[in-house]
Amino acid sequence: MKEMSASAVLETQRQKHYGITSPISLASPKEIDHIYTQKLIEAMKPFGVFEDEEELNHRLVVLGKLNNLVKEWISELSESKNLPPSVVANVGGKIFTFGSYRLGVHTKGADIDALCVAPRHVERSDFFQSFFEKLKHQDGIRNLRAVEDAYVPVVKFEFDGIEIDLVFARLAIQTVSDNLDLRDDSRLRSLDIRCIRSLNGCRVTDEILHLVPNKETFRLTLRAVKLWAKRRGIYSNMLGFLGGVSWAMLVARTCQLYPNAAASTLVHKFFLVFSKWEWPNPVLLKQPEDSNLNLPVWDPRVNPSDRYHLMPIITPAYPQQNSTYNVSTSTRTVMVEEFKQGLAVTNEILQGKSDWSKLLEPPNFFQKYRHYIVLTASASTEENHLEWVGLVESKIRVLVGNLERNEFITLAHVNPQSFPGNKEHYKESDYVSMWFLGIIFRRVENAESVNIDLTYDIQSFTDTVYRQANNINMLKEGMKIEATHVKKKQLHHYLPAEIFQKKKKQSLQDINRSASGLQSKRSSLDGNCLDSSRDTDNGTPFNSPVLLNKHPKPESPPVVEMESNCAEPDETAPATIAEKPLDVVPSPPIQGLSIPVIGSKIDSTIKAISPPAICTIPTVVGRNVIPRIITSHNLVQGQQHQNGMLSVTSKSAISKRSHSPSLDGSPKRLKDIEKFIGLDSAFRESCAPKDGKRKPMDSLGGESMPIPTIDTSRIQRLPSKELPDSSSPVPTNNIRVIKNSIRLTLNRCCPT
Repeated sequence: MKEMSASAVLETQRQKHYGITSPISLASPKEIDHIYTQKLIEAMKPFGVFEDEEELNHRLVVLGKLNNLVKEWISELSESKNLPPSVVANVGGKIFTFGSYRLGVHTKGADIDALCVAPRHVERSDFFQSFFEKLKHQDGIRNLRAVEDAYVPVVKFEFDGIEIDLVFARLAIQTVSDNLDLRDDSRLRSLDIRCIRSLNGCRVTDEILHLVPNKETFRLTLRAVKLWAKRRGIYSNMLGFLGGVSWAMLVARTCQLYPNAAASTLVHKFFLVFSKWEWPNPVLLKQPEDSNLNLPVWDPRVNPSDRYHLMPIITPAYPQQNSTYNVSTSTRTVMVEEFKQGLAVTNEILQGKSDWSKLLEPPNFFQKYRHYIVLTASASTEENHLEWVGLVESKIRVLVGNLERNEFITLAHVNPQSFPGNKEHYKESDYVSMWFLGIIFRRVENAESVNIDLTYDIQSFTDTVYRQANNINMLKEGMKIEATHVKKKQLHHYLPAEIFQKKKKQSLQDINRSASGLQSKRSSLDGNCLDSSRDTDNGTPFNSPVLLNKHPKPESPPVVEMESNCAEPDETAPATIAEKPLDVVPSPPIQGLSIPVIGSKIDSTIKAISPPAICTIPTVVGRNVIPRIITSHNLVQGQQHQNGMLSVTSKSAISKRSHSPSLDGSPKRLKDIEKFIGLDSAFRESCAPKDGKRKPMDSLGGESMPIPTIDTSRIQRLPSKELPDSSSPVPTNNIRVIKNSIRLTLNRCCPT
């Protein structure tokens, strides 16, 4: 009997699973899997993803110094507040880490996200005043700055060469011991929302590590996936892709489904699972729990705005939040396409037909689209430029959303990498940064040409940027934004020639530069622990910045051919850009046009620019815009989001260029994947449209099996938007009038 009982216990332990469903496979790795894993490690080494022992030890020394500094500060502060000596002696204080460093996947030279935890008598104002002053006088501290009005207030500095972002939380306890466990939900009781946000980063990171079956395998897989995402240009929460915590949760879910697999297998299964995922069903690492603290959580049954999140990945720690609320229709389309491409490549790798370097090849973004929008941010000084670029970049997703709502645009793909401006084009500004957005125009059947108006889309974006800059007193003379539409064959006017060369192999120097440049860290306005950027735009009226130069209006507008949904079109077809002003002033035709959207004086002067057939849209604030009327087509495509952005339904998010790799595995494995995707669809009913219709997964077939994961009795709760970031809507008052409407005339593709 005892032997049978012991056997039953052992069997129960074997059957223990992580996550909300049972695993797909419990298969242990074979010898070939370890070989592929070692090859994966070798392929990642040139990118600087692994630190050596000396660098790791240096980080530990710096964190130890910082921890002692915090304890010393809290002790001194307690004495100044006349606490009893017995309390002062045991008051404590502690530094916790979170993010990539806590997960164990940080790269060489990466910063450390840290949390300062203090007892209840230490105020937030003390942290930003007395502790800030203490840091000022500490040896080894450089570039000290405080961002107190951020979504998650933060102090940024370098300590002995290590960049540190330090947030603050005070707990409702008298002393902070060294063995304090932040995973306990009761620690959140009686805390203000800023402390809860600060604690959230640590709590989420610790919970992720607690929910994976093998931490070392998880870390190696996450390193590979993060490197792949950065190389493929889809690593940026700020721009609407995924940030570090979101990628970590996707990898953690893969590890839960294949708990015994090697890292090389898990990378392949990662692409298999999420190329087949039926978004917007959420990714959950555990059953959501309610701690009865009445904090806002992600729950589409209670919060209508949560139903329009396109790619929800839910944090496992209370209060549960969606870490991907910035994802738009276009960014989801791009990421799903990349998942499918990754599956095709890893299939080849595991079949011995290719190697891991192919997975890490960067995409040729500048050959992918026929039309681009070039967004430039310029300032007169380096310091102003750094601030201005940080703000503009944090708002680019607003422009993407505006373009997505245009009925003639099916995709607006922003490249996360910024580029320095061409000195020949921007002689007036010494400091210029450029971003590129690839555009796909919708092909209209039975129409020879279509007029497309981008004026309101672009100007409402610039309104948002200028308004927030004014609200936070950042707006200074010389800060400008310009948006330019160019064709693929004109990009060489803006970018160096090597960008267009397809390099199968790169030098080590190029690889390291590219890997580090894809996700540059700027000192931004935001400090969210979940890689998010907070919008503080509240619609306050603003002062007009310096007026830009005036530009001409054309007499005879040329045309541009319409985007085709088929293969790459013929580059020899003639194409130019047209502007159709409401008040046309005859002027000689010119090759390059710079067209104002300023509604003040109509007496414009002609000014040619060097790139041919380009429509530049400089913007100046201070007048009222005539909003573009939202047509019925827009209303059909999406619903109005609470933050003013329109979320397009999943049907419209289907990629036009999606790959169709064959699904690896037997029919039984397909059935297993179908089963787990169905079980993970916990919020299927609440996320679906009112008519209850949703397109089934073509690749897997069958209907998902929803199971309840949230207690439906929780009906009184704050809206979840109080914790996550959201883009503020552009107010309708105090916006400028446009007398010149910027329009593109698109002709149908010429037959090849």
